[in-house]
Amino acid sequence: MSWLFADGTTTEAPSLREAQDNASQAAGWVEQNWSAWLAAGLRILLIVVIAMVLRSVVRKAITKFITRMNRTAQAVDGTALGGLLVNAERRRQRSEAIGSVLRSVTSFVILGTAALTVLSVLNINLAPLLASAGVAGVALGFGARNLVTDFLSGVFMILEDQYGVGDTIDAGVASGEVIEVGLRVTKLRGDEGEIWYIRNGEVKRIGNKSQGWATAAVDVPVRYDEDLEGARRAIEAAGEAMAKDEPWNERLWGPVEVLGLDSVTLDSMVIRTQAKTMPGKALGVERELRWRIKQAFDAADIRIVGGMPLEAAAQGVPDPTAGMAAPSALASDSSPQSVNASPLQSPAPSASPAPPATAASSSSGTSLSK
Repeated sequence: MSWLFADGTTTEAPSLREAQDNASQAAGWVEQNWSAWLAAGLRILLIVVIAMVLRSVVRKAITKFITRMNRTAQAVDGTALGGLLVNAERRRQRSEAIGSVLRSVTSFVILGTAALTVLSVLNINLAPLLASAGVAGVALGFGARNLVTDFLSGVFMILEDQYGVGDTIDAGVASGEVIEVGLRVTKLRGDEGEIWYIRNGEVKRIGNKSQGWATAAVDVPVRYDEDLEGARRAIEAAGEAMAKDEPWNERLWGPVEVLGLDSVTLDSMVIRTQAKTMPGKALGVERELRWRIKQAFDAADIRIVGGMPLEAAAQGVPDPTAGMAAPSALASDSSPQSVNASPLQSPAPSASPAPPATAASSSSGTSLSK
């Protein structure tokens, strides 16, 4: 039996016997390999299930660990130890960032290992794939080195607790209060309200003004003839009274110390005072301390540089320059201002010339003279 095609060619039609032979070979091949396929499928399914279960368990363990860290931090918020630690928002953000990094790394490692295992079960040669991935990783690393640098710097900044939300830092390129800490970018709010976005990889140095303790330093200028011991006693009394009042008793972490004279001139002396304060509260403590020192000096009759003597102020001595007018350039007649302000004078009229004598007048004059 032959088949005729449209182009005029003919071919022999397959016989029934040949079809049966082909079907038998296919069935035999399937019968020989179905066990291997089933075993490979079961292995792949088992690998996927184990990977997903392991990933879920590890992520839950990381989440519970982060939650326990936050609970431990909240337990000391109301204690004296809690006052020395960073605030709750900073601890929460730091722990969440660490947990996010750990979860991402865990997912990448577990799922990547599972994918490679599945490919090996399918008898796929992994050597070319791993070599290509290595080359692609090197190329990606060179192309995105700034991104990798920012990411790694952010991870180490968070792990080392260099700064956190609420801290006032000086990052070199900008300074201000930290409002958000990310793995790539840190946000700062400046003194004028502007927001700075700083790449973590560009930060070469960090000056954290909110860790440990701060120093409140106040310079008190007094007249050169004042009693230094009296000034010392007044300053120490003002500091002791301030340390007993709210909220300064929490912001002052040490007594107000009089360090001595910072400078001495012909008409003044500068007394340097200092006190340890809560981080970030030094400016407010300095202002309050100046206020109280001024009140203490007034009560002790201690004069500050630039002020009128207290005896003269009490007697009400009039100011001798009160009735004097301000100097003016118009007081001098020769000054340019006086010359420009003087009125203009009209020019004097000129005399008209005499009319010429006529011939008649000359003749008449001649006749009269005769």
